[in-house]
Amino acid sequence: MSKIETIVDALENKISKVLHRQQVLKLENAKLKEALEQSQSKLVAKDLELETWQEKYNTLKMANTILGSDNDKRETKLKINTLIRDIDHCISQLSS
Repeated sequence: MSKIETIVDALENKISKVLHRQQVLKLENAKLKEALEQSQSKLVAKDLELETWQEKYNTLKMANTILGSDNDKRETKLKINTLIRDIDHCISQLSS
């Protein structure tokens, strides 16, 4: 009987250690999930900021061209032509 009791005690001890390790891993997993969510929200914010800065850059580039800068005249003319085609397309859609 003593041998069985020893085996049962050892088994209970191992189960206790496994359950404790499981709890530790659950806590660690929760912390990692929270850190991941924070990182993802920061990434989204940075993406929005990047998009805003790109729009500002493109607007400034176009404004410089319109003001007489020679650097991007061709690109601005193409952009204006594209806008005119889009407006013409909208007008034709409204006329139909």
